[in-house]
Amino acid sequence: MLLTHALPQPTATSPVSNSELSLEARLAATDAAMTIRLEEAAVAHEVRTAHIPTDPIDLGDVLTLPLTPALQPPSPYRTPVAALLQRAHHRLLTGGWCAGALVDTEGARCLYGAIHIEARGDQSLESRGLEVLMDAIRRKFTDVDSVPSFNDGFASGRIPMRMLDQAAGLANARGL
Repeated sequence: MLLTHALPQPTATSPVSNSELSLEARLAATDAAMTIRLEEAAVAHEVRTAHIPTDPIDLGDVLTLPLTPALQPPSPYRTPVAALLQRAHHRLLTGGWCAGALVDTEGARCLYGAIHIEARGDQSLESRGLEVLMDAIRRKFTDVDSVPSFNDGFASGRIPMRMLDQAAGLANARGL
């Protein structure tokens, strides 16, 4: 589609005619006219779409990578709680995430189930991991009362697994 914009025709009040304008002057006049039209169109678009509610998009929900069971975490955290949360995150990435059960029939786990199995019987490590995870969750979701209720509140594991990854980073930053 070819857009053309006609320059205003000289009138009795115009001091010069189009033929007397240089190429640069005509281009500047066209640029000014198009800028005005684009600004008007932008305002009209904002007015027409102001009633449409929008939520910000989190790129973590959009950008995904294919994962294989052999995929290992890039660099394991050195602190015990951070390493636990990172292993639990990796287990969910490779083994699957589920809601409503610690482990489903296909072996997928919930957040709590992944932390529990990766703690390997260390109750203190498990409870510290769950505590850091709740801290990370409550930074974004203030009305959550437990890790299982948070986990079961989602139909997909993207947000719970992202929170587990953020909790691992938080534990690492705290030196836990």
